[in-house]
Amino acid sequence: MSAGTADENRDEIMSFKVLNDEGVEVECEVLFTFENQETNKNYIIYTDNTLDDDGSTKVYASIYDPDAPETELTPIETDEEWAVIEIIMDVLQECASEYDEIPDSDVINEKIYERLAELNED
Repeated sequence: MSAGTADENRDEIMSFKVLNDEGVEVECEVLFTFENQETNKNYIIYTDNTLDDDGSTKVYASIYDPDAPETELTPIETDEEWAVIEIIMDVLQECASEYDEIPDSDVINEKIYERLAELNED
């Protein structure tokens, strides 16, 4: 799996617009992108910077094609894919809490790989 923070992929995609359920265009901010070589898919973790009922920022994940001219999101369908997404989101949350600023991708990737190794052991 190769991974990269939004900062590394700044030239590719940093934000995009989608239509919400009411048909209103919403600006979304990319938090993290990565390619899973096992599934041969690219994933994007993003937010529309809205809050849920608990006051936490809503975060979403989807499959996307980084080479497509327009961002088209596809739903994640398997429990295995969601398990990987959850690990990455947990690591990003931990890094945000642990550091004053988001650490470089090497630190994030190391933490992600450690967690994925634990997942594969189970």
